[in-house]
Amino acid sequence: MKLVWSVALYTALGLCANPGVAGPAIEELRDGSLKKLVVHSEPKPVAEAGFESFEGAPLSLADYRGKVVLLNFWATWCAPCRKEMPALDALETDLGGEDFQVVTVATGRQPAAAMRRFFEEEGVTALPLHRDPKQALAREMAVLGLPVSVLIDRDGNEIARLQGDAEWDSESARAIIAALIADGES
Repeated sequence: MKLVWSVALYTALGLCANPGVAGPAIEELRDGSLKKLVVHSEPKPVAEAGFESFEGAPLSLADYRGKVVLLNFWATWCAPCRKEMPALDALETDLGGEDFQVVTVATGRQPAAAMRRFFEEEGVTALPLHRDPKQALAREMAVLGLPVSVLIDRDGNEIARLQGDAEWDSESARAIIAALIADGES
């Protein structure tokens, strides 16, 4: 398993050594549930609408410029969200840092206690609890169902989107994120 991960990582790094190759490299690395990841032919600006921290502090996607971001929209009542949240947590635990972050945003009216309970029940410890109570960010980003995950490059542009749950802790997901991180370092 470790050998497969190493091969995928080095393949990703090699394919993304040239920034012009990032799109095709991501498409070639998609496997399993990540085949649902739709890679845009051109980066798209992300929404400017704000959201908030669990404590109510104002946030925006501009706060994450300079990092590759996997933005995940979820809700406490969403069964597929519950299924994928531990995988997102594992991805953040393994790859999160200066270059990459998973940003989770509970959209709609989500009671604080229910949000905390959701994370506790799923054993989520590394992900932030953010919310979009009036769905301003979700609406501006055309989120029509849940979960939705959006890959955002270091410049703050949407480069890919996945509707539905995915195995974000898979080797395919890790290779895609590693490729995007490497792309920004070249």
